[in-house]
Amino acid sequence: KKYYWFERAKVGSIDCLLSRTGYTGELGYEIYVHHDDAPALWKLLLEKGKDAGLIPCGLGARDTLRLEAAMPLYGHEMAGPLNLTMADAGFGGYIKLYKPFFVGREAFIRREADRKAAIVRFRVPEKGQPRPEQLDRLIDERGKVVGYVTSCAVDREGFLLGQAYVDERYQKEGTQLMALVAPRREPKPNRELTMGDRAQLPVPVVVLSRFPK
Repeated sequence: KKYYWFERAKVGSIDCLLSRTGYTGELGYEIYVHHDDAPALWKLLLEKGKDAGLIPCGLGARDTLRLEAAMPLYGHEMAGPLNLTMADAGFGGYIKLYKPFFVGREAFIRREADRKAAIVRFRVPEKGQPRPEQLDRLIDERGKVVGYVTSCAVDREGFLLGQAYVDERYQKEGTQLMALVAPRREPKPNRELTMGDRAQLPVPVVVLSRFPK
């Protein structure tokens, strides 16, 4: 079925609404069901899909799929702490400015006139690095802050793959930046480091094409 299609159906004997509105980047469907039927549906799906290798997964797997497909997520690449728009995320074409009026139209136009940054994809080229988290800063080779991480997950090859809101001068594919990843534990001050201690270093990242090729 094509995208944005849906219909009522039965899964076993359970009434459902099947929808092709997911945006994970892989072929998939969303199933809407009354909450009273959810446990039975869950057990039925696992039972019927067992021979095909069906297993449960969580939001971490969803993040991997959507980041590989360069999809934005509300609260990260849209809205969220950086108050990002669809245009910031690279989907400005969905904003129909030919319409004479909609709520937020004038504010959107004013913001677009001044916007100097947008979402890019990035990859950490070395495995085993700490994972950048939302709002970790990206810096250039001279230490200047040029962007903010919005999302990051492990891709199918085991590398960290993410998206970030980056100054337009640093969006070219292949640009090398560094992420200031917040340490998992309180680091020692530099003057207290002794032989054998490990200092917290920025994580190198490489800007990718905005969307997969």
